Amino acid sequence: MDHVLPDAFDASQPGLGYGTRNIIEGRVKVDDPPKFDLESYIANYTGRTKFDRLFLIGTCSTYLSTEALKAAVTDAKSGKDVGRYEKAVRALAEVAPNESEAILDTEWVDRTQKLVKAETDRLEHELKGYKNNLIKESIRMGNEDLGAHYHQIGDLASASKAYSRMRDYCTTPNHIASMLFKIINVSVDRGDWLAVQSNVHRLRNLQSKPEEQAKNQPKMCAVMGLAQLAAGTYLDAANSFLATDPSLGDTYNEIITSNDVAVYGGLCALASMDRNELQRRVLDNSSFRNFLELEPHIRRAISFFCNNKFRSCLDILEAYRTDYLLDFHLQRHVPTIYGQIRTKSIQQYILPFSRVTLDAMAKIFAPEIVGGYPKPIDSSSPFVQELILMIQDGLLDARIDLEKMVLVSKQSDLRAEVHASALESARNYTNEAHIRLVRANVLQAGLEVRLPPSEKKVGLGERAGAKEFAGAKIGRGAANWD
Repeated sequence: MDHVLPDAFDASQPGLGYGTRNIIEGRVKVDDPPKFDLESYIANYTGRTKFDRLFLIGTCSTYLSTEALKAAVTDAKSGKDVGRYEKAVRALAEVAPNESEAILDTEWVDRTQKLVKAETDRLEHELKGYKNNLIKESIRMGNEDLGAHYHQIGDLASASKAYSRMRDYCTTPNHIASMLFKIINVSVDRGDWLAVQSNVHRLRNLQSKPEEQAKNQPKMCAVMGLAQLAAGTYLDAANSFLATDPSLGDTYNEIITSNDVAVYGGLCALASMDRNELQRRVLDNSSFRNFLELEPHIRRAISFFCNNKFRSCLDILEAYRTDYLLDFHLQRHVPTIYGQIRTKSIQQYILPFSRVTLDAMAKIFAPEIVGGYPKPIDSSSPFVQELILMIQDGLLDARIDLEKMVLVSKQSDLRAEVHASALESARNYTNEAHIRLVRANVLQAGLEVRLPPSEKKVGLGERAGAKEFAGAKIGRGAANWD
């Protein structure tokens, strides 16, 4: 009933060789301690996303596994989703079998299953009675209660169907907006991002009051950004997060927090925008600045990138890599986003130079290679191989001189281009002047081709007929006007 957690990771993706992280049994394993405090971090979330994040941290972080899974067991036991509770207990038993929470509470399971069945039967019976009475508002509320119940017990498919059945019984725009948000929330929990995007578009096209639209706008932009992030369209995701109004606050904590908007929006912008866009649309964005104040390291990383301080930018991102590998929505995208930011940094670094030594580049982009070693890098160094791969993929318009250990960029000769453009303009001017002189000489010598007299008369007759027809039309128009 739950959607698959983002734990399957491709070991061939770039960026996983940093630090002490490794892939074990298809799941990301993070050995380094994160910067956040688990209790403070998870207190920002409510609903099913709280369990999702705890379970992901517990199964991926060797440092926080026991603490996170114990919290996941407690969270699951406070609800009605028996499947989640059993899953959390099994995971905890693997990492800490001696913990009391690692023993399945069969009495609670049986009692909860009976309560869930009784509640399901009651709600379905009430809904059937409402349908017999043909009261639209009661039917709508009955489906809403049934959908909320299915959502709580983890039957997300049934919850989505129940909420969708509300559509025929919604009588106001507020009812429709409420229904669409409930479907969106269930779709996020299911990982059905196409449904999220389609329902957000329906919300945007809904004819509601301006104050209601202003209230819904932050949630719509934030959840649309999540869907676009999941699809890997980072520029679209950045645009959605940048358009999110700061009034979002903590009103949507069952899906996303303001801190998440800052992190997701900042990283997607870094991966997809150039320096001018980052300065204009992110740093100078008075609205998004409110989000960046919650995550100042993201703002610093973007500022360093815009100021060509690429080493500082990459160091900040690397320091928070562990945190992002433990993020429910961001984990699978970390290697791709970090790789794109690194590629852009290298491209921007070599832009002003025609030649740059590989040692100088390595001090910025691969300090672990040359730091502390007197010997310069060689052709077999990982950084040199990275540059070669970028050139082969067309990401760098340059070549590497392995004998001199320099990278030579293929810069165009601006002076030659200006000269060529000036010569082309002079050539075009000369050709046009020559054609004009030839025509003038032809006219002066009386050598132009003239129409025969018969064709001239035909042409004059046609023009006279056209004038008479136009005059007749004008006359009829004047008569009609009179």
